[in-house]
Amino acid sequence: MLAKDIKRGLIVNYDGAPCIIETVNVHSPTARGAATFYKYRARNLITKQKVDITLRGGDSLPEADFERRPIKYMYADGAHVHFLDQTDFNQYSLPIGDLEEETRYLTEDLDGVFALIYNEQCVGIDVPQTVALKVTQCDPYVRGNSATGRTKPATLQTGLTIQVPEYIAEGELVKVDTRSGDFLSRA
Repeated sequence: MLAKDIKRGLIVNYDGAPCIIETVNVHSPTARGAATFYKYRARNLITKQKVDITLRGGDSLPEADFERRPIKYMYADGAHVHFLDQTDFNQYSLPIGDLEEETRYLTEDLDGVFALIYNEQCVGIDVPQTVALKVTQCDPYVRGNSATGRTKPATLQTGLTIQVPEYIAEGELVKVDTRSGDFLSRA
């Protein structure tokens, strides 16, 4: 896969191991004839370590040979998060420290969660790009304050705190972008 086609969330094979792309930075040339550089921050799915990858515009990386299986979030104990495979009903347990970003958006009724299977072993999960979460705590809405684009902090049902517009009230469902953690709209 060419460097320009590699996006966030894609799993590529780098140094013989599958790596999931977490951030993408494009450095365009300032001089004529110079090459565009693509810098990626990835996480090795086997060792869980961060990897920095730099490619020129014409370089490429092969996609990793892995499988995506639909799963359901079951529960989390003190050390692991447990999932149920929806195709063959196997259970997967992943260390809670490996899923710090993803657990901020996991709820028991969340659809669209996939297990990343590499060599018959679950090495990570993939959450949808947007999720709907309930606001459990925020300041009350004051009528007349909606003319400006002011925001206020709101705590969601998973414990995540985000900035929402002032018109959002406690108990409402909001859409959240899982890539950036930003408020998108009412759900």
